[in-house]
This record gives sequence, C-alpha cells and structure tokens, in this order.
Amino acid sequence: MTQIADLLFEVRMLKDLDRSGYAFLGAGRESIAEHSFTTVFICFTMARLEPDVDSEKLLSMALVHDIPEARTNDLNYVHKKYNTVDEAKAVAHMTQGLAFGKDIQTLIEEFNRGETKEAMLARDADQLSFILELKKLKDTGALSPDSWLPLVTARLKTEVGKQMAREILDTPWDQWWTRDYSE
Repeated sequence: MTQIADLLFEVRMLKDLDRSGYAFLGAGRESIAEHSFTTVFICFTMARLEPDVDSEKLLSMALVHDIPEARTNDLNYVHKKYNTVDEAKAVAHMTQGLAFGKDIQTLIEEFNRGETKEAMLARDADQLSFILELKKLKDTGALSPDSWLPLVTARLKTEVGKQMAREILDTPWDQWWTRDYSE
C-alpha cells in the first residue's frame, strides 16, 4: 500500500501545479487537477452522446492523461520548443511496482497516439476544457482568447467535440445561472 499512497500523494500534487499557458494569455489561472476534472466530466458527457464508445476507457484515459505532469510540470507550446520531457520515463517511475501500473502506462500511450475513438474523444475533451476557460475569459473581458479560440478549436477531431465547441462558443459563460433568474 505504500506505493499506492505515494501515487496518491503524487497525483494530489496536481492540485498545486498551475497550467503554464495562462501566464502567456495574460489572464486566468487553472491547476492541472482542475483542468483534469473538467476534462473527465466532458468525457463523461461524451460517453453519453457516443454510446458505442468504451466509457470506462474514455473516462480512465481522461483521468490519467496529465498525471505525468506531477513530475514533468505542464509545458505550454513555447516551453516545448526549448525543453524535452521524457514522459514515458516519468510514467514508468510513477507506476513502478504498482499492480495496475501497466494500465496507466497503456492509457497514457493510447491518449498520446490519438488513434482510437476513445483517444480522439479524450483529446477533444482536453481541448474543450481549455475552450471553456477561454470562453469564460473572453466573456469577462479578456482580449487574448480572441486569438487563441480559433487555434484551439481547429485541434478538434471528432464531430461531437466540434458540436460541443460550437455550442460553448455560442453560449454566454454565465447563462446557466442567469437563464431563470428571479428574486
């Protein structure tokens, strides 16, 4: 159980590590764990919209896709131009000796390849999580999302991901709680 406790503390560290791209945006803040939670919930929704998908695999993939960042940190596209991360090594060290370590490795590898239906959906959910944040920032007055939203939405591969993005972009971020406002 010590290895499991170590893994849990390591994954818990994602609550304390911020996603690095927001510094370049000039607005916003999000921890890796916050991003991962939103990504998993988007996958939960996608699994209901795509009944032929392996929902357990999809949710599991979304859950573990960024856990190596507890060791490597979150590198945005600028950082990746100058830094090389050995994610496979980080995952191997993180999961060494765990009975289910290979499961985590396999899910992360499949996510990174992006070839299966589940991987494509999980990768779209990863982008949709960012689109939600950018849309909120835009709706609350930040200017930088205008240049980023087209780039991020262009990354989407699945039809359900594209449909979700269109609706997110057409919906005010606070509409869900102001729609039925009354005093």
